[in-house]
Amino acid sequence: MDNYVTGAVIKRLREAKGMTQAELAEVLGVSDKAVSKWETAKGLPDITLIESLAKALNVSVLELMSGKCVENCNISANILRSKFYVCPLCGNIIRTTGEAVISCCGITLPPLEAEEADSNHRITIESVEDEHFITVHHPMTKDHYISFIAYLTSDRVQFVKLYPEGNAETRLNLRGFGKLYIYCNRHGLMHIKK
Repeated sequence: MDNYVTGAVIKRLREAKGMTQAELAEVLGVSDKAVSKWETAKGLPDITLIESLAKALNVSVLELMSGKCVENCNISANILRSKFYVCPLCGNIIRTTGEAVISCCGITLPPLEAEEADSNHRITIESVEDEHFITVHHPMTKDHYISFIAYLTSDRVQFVKLYPEGNAETRLNLRGFGKLYIYCNRHGLMHIKK
């Protein structure tokens, strides 16, 4: 593991919670001298205490280990503010309605930043009956392909998983104002406003 909790992180989180070293020590069943040693980088908490320490400080283990606390500001859960995460090892796709700490295959995943779709990822949308036929003009080989197409509005998600050597196309019901997303395994997340 590349990261291990640091004393500076423990101190910052403890103080933010308004706890003294003695109060944290009591919750964890250790001495206040142990907490002092952690915070002054003269020692580290035992690995068996990490989950209890995270719980006492009201953060996830991943937040404790990375030192970065995540605060989801999307309290109304507006789907248009969704974040996508894709695991580079297994291809797992995760969508959240705001900031989150996501881990897959033992690694913490950063949220994908969407770019405007470019000419190498041209998207056409045709009306077909009461739906829209979406085509991404892009190769679909084992090494370079579109992994998914998603359409998000403030209250709905339509998501289609695509596979290499298939077609980069689908039918979706594009109602209201929203964003159409595509994910290229080489070039990342892209969107267009619809």
